[in-house]
This record gives sequence, structure tokens and C-alpha cells, in this order.
Amino acid sequence: MIERDDDIALAVIGGTGLYKLAALEDVQTIEGGTIYGMPSGPLRVGRFAGRRLAFLARHGEGHSVPPHRINYRANLQRLKDLGVRRVLAINAVGGITEAYGPRVVACPDQIIDYTWGRISTICEEPGTEVLHVDFGDPYTESLRRDLLAAAQRSRVAMVAGGCYGATQGPRLETKAEIARMRRDGCDLVGMTGMPEAGLAREMGLNYACLAIVANWAAGCGDAAEITLEEVLANVEAATASLPGLLDALLRGA
Repeated sequence: MIERDDDIALAVIGGTGLYKLAALEDVQTIEGGTIYGMPSGPLRVGRFAGRRLAFLARHGEGHSVPPHRINYRANLQRLKDLGVRRVLAINAVGGITEAYGPRVVACPDQIIDYTWGRISTICEEPGTEVLHVDFGDPYTESLRRDLLAAAQRSRVAMVAGGCYGATQGPRLETKAEIARMRRDGCDLVGMTGMPEAGLAREMGLNYACLAIVANWAAGCGDAAEITLEEVLANVEAATASLPGLLDALLRGA
């Protein structure tokens, strides 16, 4: 059984292009499974900005787990077992509306779930309690406020708000699908926002999303074709401000 660590101030779940936190010091590696099976990879727990921080690579540290195969329940349960209370999810996304171009950093406040076939609740197993959690505001507002305040203190440009559309993946979307999502009110598109956010709410975790815009979505902007090289270059550029942002977030907590 995993030993709790109530001194952990924050857990970060890294998305595409973010498989470790280079600034994490005195790192302890925690392996093993949960009641929901194995998480995507080991937990790395260390010190950052003088506080205890946990890091988990959502796709595995070698990006070996596609979005529809991620064991979202195990990832979050592993953090909860450790004693984590606040989770910052880093999600690489595509931009749909004008304010969300490549290399933009955003803190969305809404989400639409277009995924299918994923285990999306901790009420799945027979005999478990049926939960009907309030999900009108899918992200924890207090953590969002702290994140936006940290961005201001660290002078990181961040778009406050926006609607994240979660798609199945791993393929990218068609132009018609993105056009529908725009009509639905989506500003961003990604493949890992759900069921992660819903599960975090069911598990009682404070959860917020930091969306890193890696590319224009299909039919948006002026890109003729989306390439992996472009995506990774944009994620790397946008996440360069992450250490300063995390420092401000942890020192303000």
C-alpha cells in the first residue's frame, strides 16, 4: 500500500511533450498499482519552490499510452492514495477560436465530452456507491483563481476561460468535426480532458486544467497540415514559462 504524504502541495499531470519536470529536486520514484490497476507510469515526487510536488506523465514517460487507453482512474487514484488534494492537469490542445492560437496558454472553465467507450466513473463496478456529482463547473474555481493569480505574478500571459472539447483520438479531427465543435461553443480541442476532470470530481480532488495550444485545429488558422514537429515545438515554447508559473502558484498557496 502506498504511504501517504500529506506535505504534497500539488500534483501535476503532464500531457504530450511534458514527460518530466526538470526542476524537480530530491526526486523519489513511486511504483505500483491501485484498486483500478496500473497508472500510466511511476510517480515522481520531489521538491519544487520549497514545496513537495508530485508529477505523473499521463501518456507514460515514453509517450507509449494513447489517449483512449489511458487508465485515468488509476492515475488519479494513485495521486489520491498519496494524499494529494490539488491536481493541475497540463493538456496539449488544438486552438479553434481566434484567441487560442499556437503557443497560447489558457485556463479553461468549461468542457464538452465527445469521447466514447472510456470508463468515466468510479461507479463502474457492481456494488459501488452511485454518485451524482455536481459538474456544472467542471474545474475547481478556487484552484483556477490561484492559477490565474500565479500567472499574473509570474508575468505569464494566460487566457482566462474557454471551453475545452474532449475528443476520442488518437487521430486528429476532421474540418467538419471542428466546425461542429465551434458551433457547439468549443474554443479548444484535446483528447485527454475527459474523463479525467469528471473522475477528479468524483474522487473529491481539486482539479484545474492548464491548456497549452500546440496547433490550430483542422480548418482553423492558416496551417495547411498539422505536423508532430510543429506540435512539439509549440508545446516546448509554451511550457518554457511553466517553472516560473509553478513557482508562483506554490509560493502563493
